[in-house]
Amino acid sequence: MTVTVSPRLDLAATGFPILQPHHGVIASTTYIPATPGNTLWGRLPCEADSPCAVVQPGSAITVDTISHEGVLEDQRRNPREFFSRYGVSGGHVLDDARQVADSGMPHDFDNDGPHLVTGPIAVAGARPGDLLAVTVLGLTPRVPYGMVSARHGFGALPGEMPSLPGPVFTFATAHSARQGAWGRMAVDPADSSRGSLRFPLRPFLGVMGVAVPGGERPHSVPPGRHGGNIDVSLLGEGATLFLPVQVDDALVYFGDPHFAQGDGEVALTAFEASLRATVKLEVVPGGAAVRPGHGRVAPFAGRTTTSCRSAWTRT
Repeated sequence: MTVTVSPRLDLAATGFPILQPHHGVIASTTYIPATPGNTLWGRLPCEADSPCAVVQPGSAITVDTISHEGVLEDQRRNPREFFSRYGVSGGHVLDDARQVADSGMPHDFDNDGPHLVTGPIAVAGARPGDLLAVTVLGLTPRVPYGMVSARHGFGALPGEMPSLPGPVFTFATAHSARQGAWGRMAVDPADSSRGSLRFPLRPFLGVMGVAVPGGERPHSVPPGRHGGNIDVSLLGEGATLFLPVQVDDALVYFGDPHFAQGDGEVALTAFEASLRATVKLEVVPGGAAVRPGHGRVAPFAGRTTTSCRSAWTRT
């Protein structure tokens, strides 16, 4: 991997503060930080996992999520070193990302998924046959930067990518002003005269799901009836995802935060960057029976009719 060392970024000028654990606005009374003890890496919760929190149906909770970019083994599992190459100082790297990278948390780069997920969180009284309704109330950037990465042989168009000796990482920044929020990527980091690409930010969580039955954690990449790595960009603020509960208390979790994504992940990833999410968790008793499939319903989603105030536009 070859990168061009950038000058120190003026991150304060982006309009987004750094949201370290327990700092900044926390929109609900129940807050779940992404500490190593609250996090799984590359695998999703199963019935045998103990919850890191228990909440009542109808609760709104705030959950910190961490992007895997900068933490993975092909980035030397050292987010401070990795992001310093792009002009990000150590104090602007999230403490919880560094703690996960420094921990003894097991992760098999070749056989596990890349995703970091926060949870599981028990929703008291939820039972198999119910639906868990997860309404996204707010998504706030925790940092004003992230990555779009391409690892050769993966993504939607691997045959169109040049033959490269290793992964290609593209650094992107997020900006907020009165007219909205946007992302920016350099066309060529080695040639400032070539300008940059600018695109709108539409944050969402790529991973939202419930635990599977049994004692084996599923791989974090394939989605399923449990939800998981759905990667649907429409599941941003104002969306409600309905998940068929599969184990007692549902054991819900969140991760794979994105600042923006098009109609897919052609390069392999979206604009990957950490988010603070506030969601409402509601239980629809017996709800799976009202959908086709007699309890074998897959996840489905809708949108609320009232607009949510976006954390992506400064007022």
